[in-house]
Amino acid sequence: MSMMGAASLPASAQRPRPPNIILMITDDQRFDAMSCAGNRILETPSMDRLAAGGLRFTQAFCTYSLCSPSRGSFLTGLYPHAHGITGNNVGGPPPDSHLKHFYRRQGERLEEHFNNDPSSTLRANAVTSAELLKQAGYYTAMVGKWHIKSPPRGFDFSAILPRQGYYYDPQMIVNDGPVQLRGYVDDVIGDQVLEVLKTRPPDQPFMIQMGFKAPHREWLPPKRYETLYEDVDIPAPSTFDETLEGRPGAVSDHDMHLADLNEFDGTHIPENASIEERKRINHQVLTKRIYRVIKAVDDNVGRVLDYLDEADLSNDTIVIFTSDNGFFLGEYGLYNKRMAYEPSMRIPMLARYPGRIEAGTVDSEHMVLSNDVFHTMLDYAGVDIPKATAAHGNSWRPLFEERDPEWRQSFLYEYISYPEDQCVGKHRAVRTDRWKFIHYLQDPEGFEMFDLQSDPEERNNLYGDPAHQGRADELRLELERLRDLTGDDRSEDGTPTQTCEPSTKYRWAVE
Repeated sequence: MSMMGAASLPASAQRPRPPNIILMITDDQRFDAMSCAGNRILETPSMDRLAAGGLRFTQAFCTYSLCSPSRGSFLTGLYPHAHGITGNNVGGPPPDSHLKHFYRRQGERLEEHFNNDPSSTLRANAVTSAELLKQAGYYTAMVGKWHIKSPPRGFDFSAILPRQGYYYDPQMIVNDGPVQLRGYVDDVIGDQVLEVLKTRPPDQPFMIQMGFKAPHREWLPPKRYETLYEDVDIPAPSTFDETLEGRPGAVSDHDMHLADLNEFDGTHIPENASIEERKRINHQVLTKRIYRVIKAVDDNVGRVLDYLDEADLSNDTIVIFTSDNGFFLGEYGLYNKRMAYEPSMRIPMLARYPGRIEAGTVDSEHMVLSNDVFHTMLDYAGVDIPKATAAHGNSWRPLFEERDPEWRQSFLYEYISYPEDQCVGKHRAVRTDRWKFIHYLQDPEGFEMFDLQSDPEERNNLYGDPAHQGRADELRLELERLRDLTGDDRSEDGTPTQTCEPSTKYRWAVE
């Protein structure tokens, strides 16, 4: 990996004013859903442009593969067990009735969106990057998908989607009032970000968080991409016909079977279709829909990059592009996320800062996390990292400016949103560059251990193999160390697992 050292920079590159920051977050975009990451079907020229002008991490991970908890980690730099958002209870899109269904009168807050659900709101003592950057003199803006029950904190301007938001003609909460907008949702979000860039105070550095709706569920494309990839056959992953049968019940009893996905109009799956046929058809339809909506995201990434160039802002702006979590697209016959397996944990991660990050760099060595974004932004802004956050993430600045920095050798992953949708049991995991150890916490407890070097698809559970007992003991100790380091709560460890009944009709275990 090639890096540009800070000492090699000319004096003119040492900027006295802190950099502008734009953080772009998609929803459910897996790590390889970019052409710069090797995808041979999906074309993402704007994401590729970011990667070509900066750095692409290939070992980037979320620390909790679920929308709201992960977004809380981007905001606070903390693990979800520390910032408080451990559930995804924000609800679906608002009903089609009208905005008045949610507002007592025009201009009042959306009371059904912002509430005190303890599993979906930030704790009062969890400080956000926006609050700290605003105190440091930044103009701060939040535009697009917010997906948290707490109102935006620390933003001078916010225009957010209620709940999940609509793909077409979205409603938004602009500061304290409702606004009805027209157009495709991610185009509208692009419009709003461009408006912020044009009207921001020129004498302040700015931080903009840009939250795309896509590629979240419903996967509805703009008209310009309605038939894109229609005649393409999407290759199935190598584990497409395998199952999780025989694995711990916390994951084998899930409700994420691709064959069960039954929400596509016009797919014409025969009523008497076999499970295998349903799975095959759903894989084609789902993947194409996801790729179509990502294309619209890419368009709007390009619009923002174009404006930065036109306004002579590119050299003074850090742009970070990422997603809240990964997504299964047929691996083990699954869709969705949540589990501590690679397709669910791994996320895209691009960073561009001309003159500070060497263009065209690919970092395949260092494991970076969603939590790190908070630390990196504050570091470049010259803001001290809060002590409560220090153990939860790292700034990437040493990776950008040093050739061989000390870096994490392991990290903690958590998931505790049970018995929420999809019935995936509560678990913690530790991952190193080679090994992964997963502890399913509740009774009946379960364990998995994978050698990612020889088994990157996580097919062979080595836990319980006497030849690997020493490694399992080491990894379990490391998992407990990381839990201690981040102040994790163990009150549910070993407690009885609640009942969670899968809601779908078809199951892989029966034909």
